[in-house]
Amino acid sequence: MFGMGFSEILIIAIIAILFLGPDKLPQTMVDIARFFRSAKRTLASAKASIEEELHVDDIKREVNSYKDNLLEEKEKLSKASAFTELTDEFDAVIDMADTTTVQTSAPQKPKAEAAPDAKKPEVVTFSKKKKSADNGNDTEEA
Repeated sequence: MFGMGFSEILIIAIIAILFLGPDKLPQTMVDIARFFRSAKRTLASAKASIEEELHVDDIKREVNSYKDNLLEEKEKLSKASAFTELTDEFDAVIDMADTTTVQTSAPQKPKAEAAPDAKKPEVVTFSKKKKSADNGNDTEEA
């Protein structure tokens, strides 16, 4: 109580008994309890009237509604930004696919216009060529 321990309360009680005496002490304790009770009621009613005058409940409700609206908009914004990031990544992938298609596909001439002495394109394989020791020819290994 009030940050006091048992020993401190006991010391105060002994001093009160010495100064007031055993016949006035009970009535004094009752008067002190009434004082604290009335002070508590007065403070509570003052607090209630101030809150009523300032419309604290209305302000609290309004602040909570603003908070809820801000949280909803934050969620929408985070979803939109995540969607924007995904679409940016998707566009980047599409752009890479378009550039690789453009780079690899060269315009083809019709066969009728091709020169008769044109070379056939070289075929690239992933097999190793070995020189055989006995005849010196290149052979392919799969």
